[in-house]
Formats: sequence, C-alpha cells, structure tokens
Amino acid sequence: MHMILDYLEQTEQQEPMHIAFADPTKEITFQDLTLRAQQAATLFSNGTFGFTLGEEEPVCFFMEKCVDAIAAMFGAIYCGAFYSFTDIRQPAERVQKVLSVLHPTVIITDEAHYPVLMEYLAAASFAFPVLLISDLLKEAGQTQIDETALKRKRSGFTDQMPLYVNFTSGSTGTPKGVVVSHRSVIDFITVFVDLFGINQTDILANQAPFDFDVSIKDIFSGIFTGARVQLVPREYFTNPTTLMDYLCDHNVTTLVWAVSAMCFVSIMNGFGYRVPGTIRRVLFSGEVMPVKQLNKWRTALPDATYVNVYGPTEITCNCTYHILDREYEKTESIPIGTAFPNEKVFLLDDADRLVTQTEQEGEICVGGTCLAIGYFKDPEKTAAVFTQNPLNDRYEERIYRTGDIGKYDASGNLLYVGRKDFQIKHMGQRIELGEIEVCAMSLEGVQRAVSIYDFKRQKIILFYAGELEKDSLAEQIQSKLPPFMLPNKTIRLEQFPMNKNGKVDRKALEELI
Repeated sequence: MHMILDYLEQTEQQEPMHIAFADPTKEITFQDLTLRAQQAATLFSNGTFGFTLGEEEPVCFFMEKCVDAIAAMFGAIYCGAFYSFTDIRQPAERVQKVLSVLHPTVIITDEAHYPVLMEYLAAASFAFPVLLISDLLKEAGQTQIDETALKRKRSGFTDQMPLYVNFTSGSTGTPKGVVVSHRSVIDFITVFVDLFGINQTDILANQAPFDFDVSIKDIFSGIFTGARVQLVPREYFTNPTTLMDYLCDHNVTTLVWAVSAMCFVSIMNGFGYRVPGTIRRVLFSGEVMPVKQLNKWRTALPDATYVNVYGPTEITCNCTYHILDREYEKTESIPIGTAFPNEKVFLLDDADRLVTQTEQEGEICVGGTCLAIGYFKDPEKTAAVFTQNPLNDRYEERIYRTGDIGKYDASGNLLYVGRKDFQIKHMGQRIELGEIEVCAMSLEGVQRAVSIYDFKRQKIILFYAGELEKDSLAEQIQSKLPPFMLPNKTIRLEQFPMNKNGKVDRKALEELI
C-alpha cells in the first residue's frame, strides 16, 4: 500500500458500516465516505462544474470542518490532487496572500462563507472557480462512479505525491505553504496508532481545525484503524459545559489536542461540571504544557495515559514523544522525549557538531521519511531549512533544521529550551515575529517596528516608532493579521535602543516590558 486511499478502502472493506466521521449534525460510515468520495472524484474529473481536477493540483477549502468537507477532501485525493484548508477567521489580506501562493484549481465553500469569499476574490481580482459543497454533494448523490477513469488515474499515483498543504507564518509577510506527501503521512500514522494503541473501538474527539496539522493525527488515525472521529466545533471551546457534555455524550476515548485547548478545560473548571470518564489517552502538543494545568487533568482522569508530543509542521506532525510516568513539580519542564520509530532526531551546536552531553544546548534537527516535500512554490526557503546533514559527507541525507533549541536531561530525554531565531510558538501556532513587524511597518505613520515575545507571560509585544496612534495601529493590524498573531501589548517609542553593532538592542527592549 502506498496511498492513503489504499487504507481507506481496506478499512471500508473491514468495517463498512462503522461510523468514520461525525459532527453535531451528521455522520458518515466508511462505506458511504468511500462512495461519496469516488462520486465527487468522478465529477471533478469530467468537468461537470466547469473545471477538471488533475494530479497534484490544489483544492482549497474555505469553510468550517465538517463531515461534508471530509467527503470532498477524499474526492480530491481520488483525483490525485491535494487539499489545503484556509482559516476563515483570517483577515481578507492574509486569505488573499494564501490564495495568491496556492492558486487553487477550485475553492470549495459553503453557503455561510460564500459571500465573504466572493468579496475577497473580487477585491484581489482573482478568478478561481468556486464550488458550493452542497451543490457538489447533491450532484454526487446522483452520479454513477466512473470506475474506469478513476482506476486509470490511480495507476499513475505514487506515494511521493502531495496529500495536503498547511500554511504557516512567514517572516516576509507571506505565509509559507508546507507540502506533505502521502508517504510521510503513512510513515507517521502507522507508527502513531501502533505506539499508542489506537484501534477501531476508539472515538477520537477532533479539536484542531483542518488547517492545523494536529488534525492529521485525528483524520488519518481514523482512516487507518477504523476508529470514529468525532469533530468538535470550534465554538465549543468557548463554552466549557457544552464541550464537556459533547465529550461525555459521545463516549470519547482519545484526545489529541493542542495545549491551549486542554488549558481551556482546566482553567474554566470544566471538570467541576462533568468528567468524561471514558477518556483513556490524552496527547498534547503545540506549546509547553503548564504542570499546574496538567495536574488538574490527572486529578480528574487519573487512569488516562498522558503523552507530550513535539514536532513542527515540516516533519509531518511530530518527531518525539514522552509518555508521562510520574508526577512533575510546577517548576519542572516536561520532556519532549525520544524520537518516534523511523525518525532521526539529534542536536547540532553552532559549529554543526553533534551534541551528546547532558545539559548542552543545540538545534533540534530531524531526518527520515517524515520530512515534508518543502514549501509550496518557494525553493529558496525550502533550501534554507531542508538541508544536507552536515554530519554526513558520504551521500545525500536530507534533514530539517527546526530552529528549536533543545538539550538532554540526565535520563537521556530531550527537553525543549526555546528558539534560536525570531520564530515563536504562541496559542499553539508557530509565528514568525518578522511577519508582525513587516505588517506594522507597512502602515502609514510607522517608521520602524520590532516584535519580541515575553515567554514568561506568553505575550507578543510590539514596539514601534512613528506618529501613528496606538489605537489606530491596533485597529489596522487587526484587519491584516489573524487573531493568534495580534500583539498583546503595543509600546510606542521615540527611538529604538541600539547595541554596539548598530542593531536594535532587543535585550534593552525586554527591560521595557
């Protein structure tokens, strides 16, 4: 087996009537998912909607995650295409930047988001085909599958073809599209479900939106094992009682969540209202997990297995994991652990020498099948971080340099220390501080801008010089950046402090917070 579709069809043969995905209003079996996907692929291939979808072409989704979106996603995959979800809560300018890079063959949306999408496209003079998902599925339900055409297409597929593109922050102001192949997902997920014992009896509560790579672990764990994936609407994470009712009523067994989502439950005292006692494993990632909040989870669900997983989008979800086997003090750091099977994780110092000593810091580097193909239409940025392993001068060995700093503890576990550049993790998202600076300096009345991150308080601080008032700056930035990138505090300066090399003295700025 070399394509995600092979695993979908295998599971469909074994568990045809098992629920594959469900949301608050709809559910779909593996049999119906396969049927709808193949019907959609037939329509995509024969030009019914005014376009023809070919291999390795992008299909953009501008809508909330839902069961219908899953069916359309797999329809695209049956054509050999790849999918990319765009965050509907992003400002128009950022959506337009993503679309200008992606240049999708078609954008699939729903009635709720169609009007705003059309406004965005018109403002940017884009002429991409737009398809309502209701029209797609209505037509698909009346369509005879063209098995011959789909089989002919399938014969040319390889596991190196792209499966999805997720966009992350870019220092120049343009988001970077991380391209991930079928091979990388297959390699990771087969190990992931085996390592943590996920099987067809499980019910995974999907927290992450589909434009966030945490969702990959939910979607494809279900496809590989026959587990049910219960989609949790984003708005439930603003209402703890609704969320806890949803988890309890659906007998959820597995959470693969961002740290911020877990903290929402514990901070808002969700467990004081209702405890989902069927949960037996909790995997968290995206940020450093506060031990204080983790302890609230362990008190409420003492029999569950807790796992800290780490890894950037560029290496297909995660490259290390640590199964918590003891209590941690509030001042301790929870290890990010050891490498997943078939992934090579190591540290390099500033001279590109291998770091092996305890407590010595180095850049976390990763090698293996897990590596993404690279950045979409950006060979320069790809070449900068997907590089030859400097420890190997005998043959080509591609690695990804994460830009994260780590060290080993006395037990040989890897610990996350911080960043070596101006990229941060905030609210579960990887952010280039340079993108915030570029955005601020693009505004009339801003002469210079520098952004730093207050790690202790987990706040983005923006310093700027210029005549623009702070309120006006905040209002204009809000129209250009997604919510997770907005500065938590803005400080106006007459002039920036400089170091002896003539550069902005960031240490001096930190003292002004």
